[in-house]
Amino acid sequence: MDDSVFHRLYEQYHQDIFNFLIYLTGDRTQSEDLMHEVYIRVLRAYSGFEGKSSEKTWLFSIAKNVAIDHFRKKSVRQKHHFDKFDWEQSELVSSGSTPEELLSLNEDMKQLLSVLNTCTGDQKMVIVLRYFQELSIAETAETLGWTEGKVKTTQHRAIKALQKKMNALSEEGGS
Repeated sequence: MDDSVFHRLYEQYHQDIFNFLIYLTGDRTQSEDLMHEVYIRVLRAYSGFEGKSSEKTWLFSIAKNVAIDHFRKKSVRQKHHFDKFDWEQSELVSSGSTPEELLSLNEDMKQLLSVLNTCTGDQKMVIVLRYFQELSIAETAETLGWTEGKVKTTQHRAIKALQKKMNALSEEGGS
């Protein structure tokens, strides 16, 4: 991979990839560290990139794998044993600090992001890719290595779960 290709990929996609990682981890510093790992993997893997997917979805799939590895390692460290991290069922609750961008959000958006942390990892990734990163269903499927049907089903379940939890919060708040 020559420098110009690397710089073009970095310039074109780094902010989207960084935002994706922030939404998944909730921690700016952690996301910066994970970005380094993403681009190390990009450098290693680019010669094998065949163009079967877009560069954008290829980069998101690398970022997704880096995030999964991060949560698996974190889970192992926290539990002090080597149980498999159950990505489909486990919640991605970050203990990290809130990114600066979240401070300027309105209360509804803060509440939505908080509730999103109670969804499964699969649901959270689909919502972030589809609605925050604005990927199509096809691009999301490609990024995650899923069928479009699985993306649609997971998205539907995630939206239902989010609506139920948001409604419960607003009922608690008395509004």
